[in-house]
Amino acid sequence: MSTNSLEGGFVDAPVESAQAFRKIMNVMARPGLIEDLAVAAPPQPLSPAMGTLLLTLCDGQTSIFLAGEYDSAAVREWITFHCNAQFADAATCMFAIGNWSSLLPIDQYSIGTSQYPDRSATLIVEMDELTSHGQELSGPGIETVKHLSLPDTDAFQKNALLFPLGLDFYFTCGAKIAALPRTAKVIGIEEVA
Repeated sequence: MSTNSLEGGFVDAPVESAQAFRKIMNVMARPGLIEDLAVAAPPQPLSPAMGTLLLTLCDGQTSIFLAGEYDSAAVREWITFHCNAQFADAATCMFAIGNWSSLLPIDQYSIGTSQYPDRSATLIVEMDELTSHGQELSGPGIETVKHLSLPDTDAFQKNALLFPLGLDFYFTCGAKIAALPRTAKVIGIEEVA
């Protein structure tokens, strides 16, 4: 294990994890909301927001799938040291980490079962940009309408049709985080005047 894998975690874990958890739950409860979440300093290609999310939500009972360039020795060592999480394949993971193209196809992840819809995967997608422009969202947690720059429209529309089954998504970009739960409806792309 390299020295770098020992660095970049929480300095004051009880306080920082509680603050991060509040933001992580806030963005999931309010689709389209973008929060700053940059406490961790994980190895590349993990962003600060992605690293903070992993430190907050993952532990020894968590299974993680690393897609594409995210499946590296440095990332595995960092996650093992700081989270003690286990690594799994796409079909059995609780969390899948990568950029959108490396996580495809999304039908390889568990969408839960009728008895246990909560046993679905959550995808953590690193984006090139994360803005409040793009696809139009509606549903629980959205008072009127929100917009979020999503990497696809069709895939998220199909996912919403699976409710109460389906995948949940976190999107990270540098220090920013947003979420799209399976309850959110993706209507289409925002018209720019």
